[in-house]
Amino acid sequence: DYNSNGFDIIGVSLDTDKINWIKAIEKDNLTWSHVSDLQGWNNVAGKLYAVNAIPHSIILDKNGTIVAKNLRGEELRDKI
Repeated sequence: DYNSNGFDIIGVSLDTDKINWIKAIEKDNLTWSHVSDLQGWNNVAGKLYAVNAIPHSIILDKNGTIVAKNLRGEELRDKI
């Protein structure tokens, strides 16, 4: 659990259907915070951070500066 170290996860959904979005969160037991404007690929955050594929990970520091993008597995754990 990285939260005790001051690390927060926020899931930004590219869904367009609220009911299906909520069901997916529950089904996959995704326990972190989630947001969506339900605009799919026209999502404001997705455009702001140039998301062009999913999944897509971005690590921001406390000032909102991007420090890493699209890390997976051990590389992601090491960066966190």
